[in-house]
Amino acid sequence: MKKILMAALMMGAALSTQAQNKWYENVKFSGYGMVQYQASDKDGAESNGFNLRLVRMSLEGRAHEDFYWKAQMQINGNTYDPDNAGKTDIRLVDLFGEWQKYEFFKVKAGQFKRPFTFENPMHPITQGFMSYSQNVSKLAGFSDRTGEQGSNGRDIGVQIQGDFLKDASGRNLLHYQVGAFNGEGINQKDKNNRKDIIGGMWVMPIKGMRIGAFGWTGSRAGVGEKNRYAFSGEYAANDWTFRTEYIHSQGWNAAHTSDKADGIYALCIAPIQKNKMHVKARYDLYREAKEWNQSKTQYEVGADYMFTKNLQINLEYARVNDRTIANPDKHSYNMVDVELDFRF
Repeated sequence: MKKILMAALMMGAALSTQAQNKWYENVKFSGYGMVQYQASDKDGAESNGFNLRLVRMSLEGRAHEDFYWKAQMQINGNTYDPDNAGKTDIRLVDLFGEWQKYEFFKVKAGQFKRPFTFENPMHPITQGFMSYSQNVSKLAGFSDRTGEQGSNGRDIGVQIQGDFLKDASGRNLLHYQVGAFNGEGINQKDKNNRKDIIGGMWVMPIKGMRIGAFGWTGSRAGVGEKNRYAFSGEYAANDWTFRTEYIHSQGWNAAHTSDKADGIYALCIAPIQKNKMHVKARYDLYREAKEWNQSKTQYEVGADYMFTKNLQINLEYARVNDRTIANPDKHSYNMVDVELDFRF
């Protein structure tokens, strides 16, 4: 609690300097919380309980008209730490600056989201479901199959990105992004002096549509090589969302004889009342060893209601088929998730 109060005081002190220093005049303080209830009838591991899924606070602004910066902290304990499982802690998740003078060439440096898949950089509330898809969680650096510390899809490095090739209406048709990273996750120095190279490109043929491909090559100290690619498609317009992504990974994993893994998800979010209420469904498959006897599939349906743009409630049901469970009669079980999400 002392750490949380100290973090809040530090942010408050930063804001109080706005009137004294022009550099801070445009600093913005924001945050969000996600309060969760989840129940499961998985055989031998039945559970139900309340949880603080995420609590974050951030500061952002401009040091110069062409230079944007952001610092974001997480103050609950759901970022997995194998040495302190379940420990409530304060973690720095984002700290970066980006030179944005040119739309077609921007340079970002610091700690931030890896440029891999459409879903990874999405805001957890905007993403739309009770968790990120399994393939993104396992293969983009959340609870990664390599065993690296939980890093919420982030790493430390430098990246260039941009949008170009405008159509007649002035809308860009192409986007690219590529970066070099330590490969160790958040708040970690490089331990093998080799860098992960991650990048992607997508086309935007019509408004709201993206079709992209991503690549990732690198290594992690004590684990070995990791080589990954992803194919992504999304259409998001008029409050409708369709999105699907396939990810393939090759790289050593101590838990399995196979060095391969893959996964795919496909989802739809449909408005019942535009910008107010939605129904949703997602098919979510992950194969830890790229074998069907190592597959876990979630069939999810749900709904959300937005009281205001900053407050919403979500309800979701999932039927889970987990073939990694030894007893074939126990492969399937049910989950229910209820969340209250708010921004400030």
